[in-house]
Amino acid sequence: MSGDRLRGALAHSLAVFAGVRLGLSVLALAAVALLPNAADVPGGAAGLPGPVDVPGWPAPRPGPGWHNLFTAWERFDALWFLRIAAGGYRPGDGSAAFFPLYPLAIRAVSWLLGGRPLAAALLVSSAALLAALVVLHLLAATELGEAAARRSVLYLCLFPTAVFLFAPYSEPLFLLLSAAAFLAARRGRWAAAGLAGALAALARSVGVLLAAALAVEALHRRAERRGPAWPGLLAAAAVPLGTLAYLAYWRVRAGDWLAPLHQQATWQRVAVAPWETAVAGTREAFRWIGVYPGGYHLLDWLLVVPAAVACLYAVIRFRPAFGVYALASLLLPLALAFPPRPLMSLPRFLAVVFPIHWALADLVERRALPHTAVVAVSAAGLGVTTLLFAGWYYIF
Repeated sequence: MSGDRLRGALAHSLAVFAGVRLGLSVLALAAVALLPNAADVPGGAAGLPGPVDVPGWPAPRPGPGWHNLFTAWERFDALWFLRIAAGGYRPGDGSAAFFPLYPLAIRAVSWLLGGRPLAAALLVSSAALLAALVVLHLLAATELGEAAARRSVLYLCLFPTAVFLFAPYSEPLFLLLSAAAFLAARRGRWAAAGLAGALAALARSVGVLLAAALAVEALHRRAERRGPAWPGLLAAAAVPLGTLAYLAYWRVRAGDWLAPLHQQATWQRVAVAPWETAVAGTREAFRWIGVYPGGYHLLDWLLVVPAAVACLYAVIRFRPAFGVYALASLLLPLALAFPPRPLMSLPRFLAVVFPIHWALADLVERRALPHTAVVAVSAAGLGVTTLLFAGWYYIF
């Protein structure tokens, strides 16, 4: 890797990151200042919230001031990560569903900052996202070419749910580690790939999917006569160690290896066939049009369907490892659904599935999609979700 390539990737990634961060900060301030609270919308008596506290960590209350540049991002799951970073896990309160690497990083940086967990969380997320963009640029340049790499970085940051990449969520750290695992694997650096994959599995539950992707890449490289498969298969086997380490913590802490899985009941997630979730999500999307809060179902559907098509394109167009990762990242959330809102959170989960953004970049390079339309539609969607997220609407 030449220094010029790295400097170019860093310069482009920094420009995209800074531009989108500035725009989203303005929108978040506007949401806090101008949007009605969710509880004030007709139907609020049914329990639609404004600020939503979590056990041991109250949500910031509405109020004017420049502090909203920071507190406007302190929404929903961000509160859980901050609570865990500051006070640790508590058996039975739902916190076990949140994997520990991001809270641990917040805790470490907060200590360096003199006990400022929100500032630490935003710093960790921002640094991780910028690093992830650089890694993805380098990876995409190898797979798709420089022009498509530049586009894919932009499309990722403008994805309609990229708001979670700029918020105190675990997505940026997971994106960095998953991208690093793939980049290391493509360069045949299997020890680094296994380590990055294991850390990704410690950051989010879906990180374990990298095991399958790395195994496929190892077998593919062997078929290409680029070395034996066993180092890659060992790297793939190392990925679940991250998950196992977290499960072992809960065995020691609460006597329950599967506490993180059992906590899914707290969040009303149930196992279901992926196609059943897709059918239910489509039905609900068009069943409640014009009736608040049915718009959430339609918004989920409008974001998931194009992303799902892009996942399928990635399966056909890119190396098998990338296709396997994209498809698995789509199917697993569909198989663990929230029945009252079948596609809930799936748009957020798909934001870090980078082959989706590669698919868009590749289609634009092939002139099957216009670049201007992709940017305009994505940016408009991102603007809407940012306003809703900062306004405490149910975008999570």
